[in-house]
Amino acid sequence: MTPEHPAMPAGATLIDGRSAFTQALQQALEHAVRSRERELCLVDPDFEAWPLDDALVIGSLTAWARQPLRKLLMVAGSFDHVRRRCARFTEWRGTWAHVVEPHVTEVEPSQIPTLLLAGPASLMLADRLRWRGHTLSSDKEVADWREVVDVLLQRSEPGFGANTLGL
Repeated sequence: MTPEHPAMPAGATLIDGRSAFTQALQQALEHAVRSRERELCLVDPDFEAWPLDDALVIGSLTAWARQPLRKLLMVAGSFDHVRRRCARFTEWRGTWAHVVEPHVTEVEPSQIPTLLLAGPASLMLADRLRWRGHTLSSDKEVADWREVVDVLLQRSEPGFGANTLGL
């Protein structure tokens, strides 16, 4: 379920390694705050390796969410890892429930890409095992990935509630 991109597009920045992914993610979120992006879209099978509990990531998301009319669309096969291991993010998600729109897709996890769509600061990982990917360098490439997200949303339902109910 990926658009055809045989090679890294001209003008894209290479992501090679976990620390490079974390840095690219932080920079993309900082850019989203500065450029006042209205929507962010995070996609991953389970967000297991994303630095969602990182203080810089939470800070950038908070600064972004404080701006009016924001929406954080999240699509995953499962949010179990986020609930178990990302306490700061889970708390943040509860505080900013009016901004966050999480969806659980029924699509096979191997068919779910790893993406951050944030306008011109978007990025994707083509190889999750080796942490290799690139920034998305063109509006067309972002639009192609947005179509993939739309397909995932058609096969999803709301998930990762802001509050957990229990006895």
